[in-house]
Amino acid sequence: MRFILSNYIENALSKAEYDKLDDGSYAGRIPLCLGVVSFGKTLRECEDELRSALEDWIFLGLRQGHRLPALKGINLNRKIRRESVEPL
Repeated sequence: MRFILSNYIENALSKAEYDKLDDGSYAGRIPLCLGVVSFGKTLRECEDELRSALEDWIFLGLRQGHRLPALKGINLNRKIRRESVEPL
C-alpha cells in the first residue's frame, strides 16, 4: 500500500457507473462519492472527466474536513496535525 491516494482513486473508479444517453454521449458517477459525476461525448472522455472530478472532490473534501468514504481499507479521514512553520 505504497501509493495510498493513487490506490484510493483506482478503487473509487472501479465502482463507477456509466450510462449511454439518448444523444449518444455518456454520463458517469461514483455512487459512494456523492456529487462525483461527469459527462463526455465518448466513454473515454467521460472516464477522464470522472477521474478529474474525483480528484478535485478528494482534495476539496480533505481541505474542508469532509468525511470521505473508506474504500477497500483505505481511510483518508485521519486527523491532520498541523505544526507551526514559524521560526522558533
